[in-house]
Order: sequence, then C-alpha cells, then structure tokens
Amino acid sequence: MHTDRERCVRAVQSKDARFDGWFFTAVLTTRIYCRASCPVVPPKPENMTFYPSAAACQQAGFRACKRCRPDTSPGSPEWNQRADLVARAMRLIADGVVDRDGVPGLAARLGYSTRQIERQLLAELGAGPLALARAQRAQTARLLIETTLLPMAEIAFAAGFSSIRTFNDTVREVFALSPSELRARLPKKNAPTAPGVLTLRLPFRAPLNPDNLFGHLAATAVPGVEEWRDGAYRRTLRLPYGHGIATLTPKADHVACRLTLSDLRDLPVAISRCRRMLDLDADPVAIDDQLRTDPLLAPLVDKAPGRRVPRTVDEAEFAVRAVLGQQVSTAAARTHAARLVTAYGDPVDDPEGGLTHLFPTPDSLAAVNPESLAMPRTRRTTFTTLVRQLADGEVNLGVDSDWTETRDRLLSLPGFGPWTVDVIAMRALGDPDAFLPTDLGIRRAAQELGLPSTPAALTARAAAWRPWRAYAVQYLWATDSHPINFLPV
Repeated sequence: MHTDRERCVRAVQSKDARFDGWFFTAVLTTRIYCRASCPVVPPKPENMTFYPSAAACQQAGFRACKRCRPDTSPGSPEWNQRADLVARAMRLIADGVVDRDGVPGLAARLGYSTRQIERQLLAELGAGPLALARAQRAQTARLLIETTLLPMAEIAFAAGFSSIRTFNDTVREVFALSPSELRARLPKKNAPTAPGVLTLRLPFRAPLNPDNLFGHLAATAVPGVEEWRDGAYRRTLRLPYGHGIATLTPKADHVACRLTLSDLRDLPVAISRCRRMLDLDADPVAIDDQLRTDPLLAPLVDKAPGRRVPRTVDEAEFAVRAVLGQQVSTAAARTHAARLVTAYGDPVDDPEGGLTHLFPTPDSLAAVNPESLAMPRTRRTTFTTLVRQLADGEVNLGVDSDWTETRDRLLSLPGFGPWTVDVIAMRALGDPDAFLPTDLGIRRAAQELGLPSTPAALTARAAAWRPWRAYAVQYLWATDSHPINFLPV
C-alpha cells in the first residue's frame, strides 16, 4: 500500500479512516508522522512520504503526531490474513516474543535464521524485529503512563525496557515529550482508582457489527472462564508472566477494554490477544465489497455489514472445546468444558465475582482419566490424542503456526474431519478463508437463499468469495435464530 503514492495521497487528502494502520504519512517539513485520517490540514503532496509501519517512521527520525496519535491506529489487516513468514513474525512480535526471548527466540519459533527474518521484515516493513518491538514498547509505555499512577521506574520495566534511561530516551524520541510531560497532559479526573486495573479503547475500522461477534462469545461461554455481564463480555486470560481478566464492551466507535493484570508486563500481550479474539484489525469494507459480488449474498451483507469472525485468546483451548462440541448442542459442550475447568483449571480471584478459573492447559488435560469423560469412546480417543499432541508440541496452533501444515496434522488425528479442522482454522488459527460447506447451519442457509446446498457445489460457488469465506460463514450463520447471532440482552 505505502508504495502506491497516488493512492496514499488521495487517502490522506480525504482523511479516509479505512487506511489507518495500512500506511503512515511522514511529513518532511515538520518531521511528524500521522495516520491517514489525521484531522489537521493535509500537507502538500511533495512534503509527504509514506512508510509501512510506525517503527519505520520512528527509525527514519519522525515523531508521532500529538493530534491523531498514529501509534493507536488499528493494526494492519495484512498480518491476520496471511500465513507467510512476515505475517507470522508480526503476530509473534505483537505477542511479545522479542521482548521475552529476543530475536534469536523469534527465529527459533519460525525456523529461520535471524538474518533471513531481519531481511524480510526490512524489505516489507522498513524496520527489523528490534525496531518493531521497540515501537510496541513505546506504545505500551504510553498506555501505562496515561492509565495508571505507577512510578515511571515501574512503568519502564513493565513496558519491557531494559533501563530507565532507554525508557526516557525512547518516549522523548517517539512522542516529543518526556514521560512526566505525557502524564501532565491528562485531565486529573481520568486517573485510575484501582491498582492493576487499566482502562483503554480498542480501535477498529468501521463498520463493526457486534451481534454475532459478542453473541457467539457469550452463547458459548464456559462458566467460570467466561461470562456476559452488564453489556460486557468478560473472560480470564492465561498470560506469559501471570494471568488477567478482560472486560470488553462494544461501543459505537471502539471497544471499551478493562484489563485486570497480575503482572503489568503482560499488557501488550493481553491487548494483542483481545484484538485478535475480536478480529479488530480486519478491513470490513474490502471484505464486504468482495462478498457483495455474489447477488445472493449481497442482501445479507447490506442488511448488517461489518461482521467479524469471533476468534480466541488461546488456540489450544479452542481446539479442545471444538472436540468437546462435536455432535452435541452448545449447552452440552459448555457443560463438558465447565467440568474440566472445575477439575483441572487454575483458580483465580475475580474482584467482581463470576470468573473462577483459567482454562486448563494441555499438560493438565493430559492427566484426565478418559473414563471420567461423559462422551462416546471414540470421542474420548479424539480428546486424549489431541491434548497429548498439544502437550508434546506435536501440534502447534500458535500464532506462528503454518496453516497448511497444521491442517494436515490435525486431519491425521483420529476423529478429526474437515468440519472440526476448518472450525479450528477459522477461529483458532485465524485463517480468513476457512470454510464449512458440511455445516448444517450453512447448508440450511444456502438452501433458503437459493445457493447450492451440497458441499461440493457450495464450495465451487464459494470460490468467488475467496479469500474471505470465513466471513461469508458469519453472514450465512446469521440467517438462523440461534443465540450466537444476537447480542445478549
């Protein structure tokens, strides 16, 4: 996108918010970089230059605009719709791998040399992994400065900086303000009251239809791990340094997010996982425009545009729940999962009550006695095989997973058919093109709309929807009256 100068200039001059996060505008005269929709008067085209990432802007010596705050733009949709090396690396960086394990750890996860990863990231993003991680640390620092009353020294280390001096220098360089000056700009009434609790906004590209997104999460919520309360979806989070509780409330122009963390070093990871679960980095205009090319699908898109794919904060957890939900009702699947949570999940304290446990890890579930599972023997075998493979690392469902390789590995397991594998690909791996032609709800919706209802014929028709077939699934499911399609009252 950033290499198409004419298109970028038009987006900046029209203040088109759809392109926020796709590219960043650096102004040569002021040495400031902005998002596409910055409200100030656009600079002259000859004074604009464009970069693919905030990190590239910072590395080139530009500072963030104080008006549009480009560091808070939605992420590029590229990293959630691709499965190549760069996209996998970006997902891992967002998940804090570079801060925890360094660039060698990132390279080990991806199976490439550090030199190869740096070369590809530089070529596509204009910045290497260290610069990208530094930009993320700067944004984390700003959030902590603005949403907590922590001393600056604690913020520095919580944000991932190795020293207070590096923290001070980075904040000044990126935001042209010292950390204390950033905090002084805040209204006093915005000061938080509870320690360890952070309140922030999660931006997204409009439109966003919250009905199926939050409806699905609430209807399938596992008691003790998830709940819907007072217009918000709440769930526990298992994080690298501790645990947390996320409270997510849909608003007109953002998702309100309240995080309660046992260790503030987990802040960027918690934000990244919540954004991924809610699919907030998607480009709904591009997706819906493609689906509208099918005249039978277009009325569904026009009726309620901006549907997202409800995903997960824990890929292994979702795979286990997919197996528990095979050939049973949503209520029965929740009951099975709740029993495992009570018996094998780690207990947590919820200041608001309602949430009691973290979902069990594969290692914990590997100790389950199969005879204690109230399900057919073949499904017990499927369950025990999956958790053993996850615990041993034979199946990798993380953000760094290779989608094709993971699909093949899952299909080789007993009890895993195309439906289960594609559900996991859609909601755990994040494949935007995963499709469920054998799903009963999809076939029923297809028949009502006049689409082919046999799996082979429907798959052939859906070729025109690629690479967004997972979103077509959401629109087709929405024709049913199942609770997953409605925002809870």
